Amino acid sequence: MTNSDLQDRAAGCLVGLAVGDAYGDLGRRDAYRQRYGIITNLYDDARSTDDTEFAMLTAQTLIDCGGDLTTEHLIASWHKYIISEGGVAERGGKPLYGAVANLERGILPPFSGKDNVQNNDDGAAMRIAPIGIICAGEPARAAALAQIESEISHAADGIWAAQAVAASVAVAVDGGSPDDIIEAGLDVIPHDSWLSRAIQRAFAICDAAGTIEGAWEGLHTQLWTPVHSMAAEAIPQAYSIFKLTGGDFRRGMFWAGNFGRDADTIGAVVGALSGAIHGLAAIPPEWVEKVRRPAGVCLRFAARMDIIETAHQLTRLRDARRAPDGT
Repeated sequence: MTNSDLQDRAAGCLVGLAVGDAYGDLGRRDAYRQRYGIITNLYDDARSTDDTEFAMLTAQTLIDCGGDLTTEHLIASWHKYIISEGGVAERGGKPLYGAVANLERGILPPFSGKDNVQNNDDGAAMRIAPIGIICAGEPARAAALAQIESEISHAADGIWAAQAVAASVAVAVDGGSPDDIIEAGLDVIPHDSWLSRAIQRAFAICDAAGTIEGAWEGLHTQLWTPVHSMAAEAIPQAYSIFKLTGGDFRRGMFWAGNFGRDADTIGAVVGALSGAIHGLAAIPPEWVEKVRRPAGVCLRFAARMDIIETAHQLTRLRDARRAPDGT
C-alpha cells in the first residue's frame, strides 16, 4: 500500500466517521422522520456531535505526543482541550462528563473510568478510529493503545468495544476485507463478556436472516437495552450493519443512519470502517464539505480542526515509526 493510498483511506475513515455521526443524528430526529420517512441525504443543518469531536480529541492527542501515547499524555490532553476550555459543552455522553469531573477531583485513570457512570457505554468506541489509523496493519498495537485511551472514561465492555473498533480500523485502512476487519475486532474482545455474547447473538441473527432487511427487527428487539448507548447494544448493531452491507459506504449510511437508538454512534462506526475501505471517493463531495470542520457543539477546540488534514497528520505519524523495510 502506497502512502497516498493510506492517506486516502485515513481521510475516508475520519470523514466517514463524521458523516455517519451527522447522518445518524438526523436520522433519529422525529422532525426528519415525519417529513422524509427515511434519511437519504445530509441536510443543511447536519452537524457533528460528541462522536466526531471526541474523535478529534483522540487524534489531536496522538499528534501532540507523536503517536507514543501514554496515560500522562492523555491526562494532559483532556486538561488542555476540555477542562481549560470550559469542559464538555452540549451533547456529551454521561461517562464523558463523569470522567472530566473525576479528573477535576484528581481521580486519575484507570479509576477515572472505573469509578464512573455508564462506563460500559459506546462513548470510547465512537472516538477511537484515529488510533486504528496510526496502527494501520497492526491491530494488536491498536488494541493496546485503545486501552490506554479509553480507560480515562470507561471500563470493561466500554474499553473492549473501543479496542475492537480500533483493531478493525487498523485492518480496514491497511486494505483488509470486510471479513478480516470484523475478525480483527472479535479477536480482542474477551469471550466471557457481555459484549462478546451480544455480538454472537447479533451475528446469529444476521446469519439466519441473510439480509439486512431480514435481520432488521431482530437486531432491534433482541439486543435492546434500557439505555440505548450501551456498548453491548450499539457496537454489535454497528458490526452487523457493516457485515450485511459488505462495507458499502452508501448502503451502510442508509441502514445505520436510519437505525434509531444510538444511530449517531452506529453510523460513526459503520462510516469509519466503510470509509477506510474505499477512501474519500466513496463519499459524496458535498457531504465531505458539510462535515469537514466539526461544529464544536461538544468540544469547543474541535471547531478549529480540519478533518482531512488531521487524517493526513495521523498517516505521517504512522509512517514516521515505520522502518525503511516496512517493519
